[in-house]
Amino acid sequence: ASYLAQLGAGDIVLTSRRAPDAAAQQLIDDITERYRCRIHTFAADVSDEFEVAKLLERIRAELPPLAGVGHLAGVLDDALLYQQSLERFRKTLAPKAFGAYHLDWLTKDDELDFFIVSSSVSSLFGPPGQANYATANALLDGLVAQRRAQGLPATGVNFGPWAQGGMASSEAASANISAQGLVPLDPTAALSALAEVVANGTGQATVI
Repeated sequence: ASYLAQLGAGDIVLTSRRAPDAAAQQLIDDITERYRCRIHTFAADVSDEFEVAKLLERIRAELPPLAGVGHLAGVLDDALLYQQSLERFRKTLAPKAFGAYHLDWLTKDDELDFFIVSSSVSSLFGPPGQANYATANALLDGLVAQRRAQGLPATGVNFGPWAQGGMASSEAASANISAQGLVPLDPTAALSALAEVVANGTGQATVI
């Protein structure tokens, strides 16, 4: 949100299943004050098509025309292949893959400047224990290719793990990342790379 505000976005919608906690709200307030923008926080589960539809209806009714979509949701549920289950696949696919397909389908008639999905190097490297997560991200990569073939805006970035929190911050995740020879990305550098990818019109890029 801070990065979009720095680029001049006047109205920014942040969506999560839960309302922001006190720390997140303080950050949001700081951004709005510093950059003189408006940040709207709406609760919705992106894996639920009905909730996404209602969210978009509210945006269209209350805010300026939707200019872009950034899909950043994801859930990990790591397990070796023999320990995987349909439920574990559903849990991981729902927010990332199903959520992206809902946003794709329900914004087809919007004149978007960008449609960005945050994919992962897991779909390229196939790390141990992440068959479900790699599958979810591979579906995102396919969705980006499909949208571009249809002449629609789409950018997918297969990010490596990010530093300073997030899904890669647990002790087990850190050990797995280190074993793959990956170094967590500085968030500022990762966002700068994302901006460059979008500015160049690149469809798919890997940032590690």
